[in-house]
Amino acid sequence: MRRFVLTGTPGAGKTTLLHALAERGHAVVEEAATEVIAGAQAVGVAEPWTRPSFVDEIAALQRERQLASCERPVQFFDRSPVCTHALADYLGHPVPPGLRAELDRIVAAEVYQPTVFFIRNLGFCEPTAARRISFAESLEFERRHEESYRAFGFTLVEVPAAPVAERVALVEAAIGTLP
Repeated sequence: MRRFVLTGTPGAGKTTLLHALAERGHAVVEEAATEVIAGAQAVGVAEPWTRPSFVDEIAALQRERQLASCERPVQFFDRSPVCTHALADYLGHPVPPGLRAELDRIVAAEVYQPTVFFIRNLGFCEPTAARRISFAESLEFERRHEESYRAFGFTLVEVPAAPVAERVALVEAAIGTLP
């Protein structure tokens, strides 16, 4: 089974690309942080990313989704625990034990393909209830994602800003050439 990660800064079009890949028949797994944020905000927590448990909650949901993912030969994941590592770094949170354990597991078990699709920013970042980040801040977050993936030994395939169909074609062509 080949599990590919789509990563990049918030607002880069990862989820749009993921949905386009799903429309083409690929197995996909949705991003976890947005669900954690929405769930907390639904019960009155305005800024859940300030809670000490935030990063571990995301890592736990990512693990749950990865373990429950289908048995299709190729899967695409909107983010991974390495993204959560970048998030902890960006927020100034220490890497909590749950996230550390999950990072150790995914690296030791080679859960994800060693090649990650790095979805480049679109030149802007639209704020949402879950995404309260300026474009300048998103560029710093993008840099931290690159650093985290490289630190954990992943190779990045650049997916530049382009129409969705071009991004899908690039990803599909790349998976055809990767082991």
